[in-house]
Amino acid sequence: MASSAYSARRRRRRRLTSSPPVGVAPTTAATRVRVLLVWGLLVLSLMAIAGRLAWLQLVQGDNLASLAQQQRLSTPVQRQLRHSIVDRQGNVLAADHVVYTLYVHPRLFTLSMQEVATALSPLLETPVSNLMGQFSRQPTGIRLVDGLSEATVDRIRALRMNGLELHPQQQRFYPQQQLFAPIVGFVNFDGQPQAGLELAYQEQLSLLPPSDDTAVTAAEALSDPAVYGPPDSLFAENAATPDSATDTPPQHWPSGSASLHLTLDSRLQRAAQQELQAVVDRHRAKRGTVMVMDAHTGEMLALASVPTYDPNQYFRADLSDLRSWAISDLYEPGSTFKPINIAIALEAGLITADEIVNDSGQIQFGEWKIRNHDFVTAGGRGLISVTDVLKYSSNIGMIRIMQKMPASDYFAWLQQLSLDGLTGIDLPAEAAGQMKNREQFINSRVEPATTSFGQGFSLSPIKMLQLQATLANGGKLVTPHVVRGMIAPDGRELWVPDRPQPKTIFSPQTTEQVLTMMEAVVATGTGDSAKVPGYRIGGKTGTAQKAAASGGYGRGRVTSFVGILPIDAPRYVVLAIIDEPQGDDAYGSTVAAPLVKKVTEALVVLEGLPPTDN
Repeated sequence: MASSAYSARRRRRRRLTSSPPVGVAPTTAATRVRVLLVWGLLVLSLMAIAGRLAWLQLVQGDNLASLAQQQRLSTPVQRQLRHSIVDRQGNVLAADHVVYTLYVHPRLFTLSMQEVATALSPLLETPVSNLMGQFSRQPTGIRLVDGLSEATVDRIRALRMNGLELHPQQQRFYPQQQLFAPIVGFVNFDGQPQAGLELAYQEQLSLLPPSDDTAVTAAEALSDPAVYGPPDSLFAENAATPDSATDTPPQHWPSGSASLHLTLDSRLQRAAQQELQAVVDRHRAKRGTVMVMDAHTGEMLALASVPTYDPNQYFRADLSDLRSWAISDLYEPGSTFKPINIAIALEAGLITADEIVNDSGQIQFGEWKIRNHDFVTAGGRGLISVTDVLKYSSNIGMIRIMQKMPASDYFAWLQQLSLDGLTGIDLPAEAAGQMKNREQFINSRVEPATTSFGQGFSLSPIKMLQLQATLANGGKLVTPHVVRGMIAPDGRELWVPDRPQPKTIFSPQTTEQVLTMMEAVVATGTGDSAKVPGYRIGGKTGTAQKAAASGGYGRGRVTSFVGILPIDAPRYVVLAIIDEPQGDDAYGSTVAAPLVKKVTEALVVLEGLPPTDN
């Protein structure tokens, strides 16, 4: 019994002496395994993170950068605010206005993507499937569409959907579209003027001078909360439709901004453009232009050309359409230059108004034979008056007249006309005329002969208009122009371009005699199709051969007609030129003269000209 008790006490004592103190961890193999396992997991986790970072950086870096760029709301392009451009009636041709960019954030939609796409589709004129595809690209910051109008934005606001965001942006707008495009030009999406008046008058059109410390860009004005408020975010916290205040000028703008006023008349321009397009289409012509100018002031009332383009979508236009070919291209005028030569001969005293010349129908210069356009049917007309030379558009008659003048004197007269110079019109890229040099001209019998009927040299349509105006204004070379000046809302002239004084070329007596001859051309000659009942009009037809690129003349032709009215008190010059009309009956009398008649009919109504011929 005592032995059993003793054994029990010894076992109890061994247990007590073998137990570790309280708070001391055992150092068994199992404990070490647990520690190694924890450290292993940590190392594996770090390796996984490092691998993920390497994959994102090296493999997905470009894609993620692109995605970040798409998600970042673009900083508005820094644009200089610009004055409006208006016509002589005050109709707006170019103006700044606010458009919107729509961003979507699918992560913030409270409706399904399908429902949002279905609601937006008719407003954006985009198929639901296309919108769904865009929504799926990323969870936020999707730039959905640019250039939204105020009307469309109002309809989007009315949807009161979360996850839509609208950002305002200034943009140049051209409400007349194609009507004035080659003249006004355009400002590109970066805010840079690229053509026309926008380029030529960029300093005057800038609302505030770039050097002015107070100048403000469109982006700054649009982002000014005092002016436009914050970006138009249609999230849950501000989904109410905001007030539309985007048409209110920013406080930075001068009160009552001035406009660049032009001399052009939208009503006449539209009539001219429509009639010109119809003629070009009907005769399958390459291009055409019709212009109307006040011969005394040089003010252009219309300057229509085909082809043209929509400056609101300038990126769709052919590069050649971005300029006005009536200013920038050259052509050989043909018989419309004959009245100018008659004026030279009269002014120089070589002929009198009742002079008689011999029209033999054809003439030979060495290897060159020159004929009248109607020689095959009419032959030589014999002795005819100077008036008949213009009426029948006799090449031989013109050669006989200009042969009375030494070639050196003739060349000097052409230089006095600034035939190879510029008109100084206030549009960019005007082309200077081309003519033979003095030695070539005076040492060749053919050059003076062909120049007498408007071939062998080239000039721009606007130069031809300027020369014809000398016959209508008493002999002065005025400067054609389309800009009147910068005009304040109260009519004050804030800035007017400087223009040179007109240069006198012919005497009023000479021009009056030529106009009398030109009136006969319309009354009983080749210009019969330009008649407007009740009005006395003078004119001249032209049908010129086109020079070929390889040299000489090809099969193409340029048809033209110039009209001057009213003859009893000449003021307006109307010039139409159609390049390469098709068909056997394509002449100045059949193509261009009827066009001038149509434009003249519109002109007399719009200008309130009373009939002069009862």
